[in-house]
Amino acid sequence: MKSHLILIILFLAMFSCESSQEPKTIYIVRHAEKLLSGDDPELSVAGTVRSKKLAQILEEKDIQHIYSTNTIRTKATVQSLADKLGITIEIYDVKNHDDLVKNLRKNKGDALVVGHSNSIQNVVNYFVGSEEKYPELEDIEYDYIFVVDLFKDGGSKVKRAIYKEF
Repeated sequence: MKSHLILIILFLAMFSCESSQEPKTIYIVRHAEKLLSGDDPELSVAGTVRSKKLAQILEEKDIQHIYSTNTIRTKATVQSLADKLGITIEIYDVKNHDDLVKNLRKNKGDALVVGHSNSIQNVVNYFVGSEEKYPELEDIEYDYIFVVDLFKDGGSKVKRAIYKEF
């Protein structure tokens, strides 16, 4: 009987550890405006301005990790902030959001994730719980910053904001 009680306590301890996480904030954005030619275009002038604005918005936050897909436009969107903070951009596979989300939950400190109009909603929707899911962004939508707060109890809250709100 005593050994069964010990097993139950160990099981509950393991379960409670898995549902907890370090409280943090994750910022998720689409890459900034791009040139309209080429398979892997650079940022346009407007996109370069937006990337600098993003760096201004987030430079005082506790960003410890910056994640980007492996394209010129996504890396360029976060390069200014990475340079200011002295952080190396970590490349993630746009087809494997499960690993990215695991890293976001387990790594210490706040994070920034940059992706594409047809993929960032997948990352955001991991954190919305039973709330309404976010749709794919339109090609002309560059102005959103999704702010994801992760709580110690394993829960999360998502807020969609626009750049000028910061």
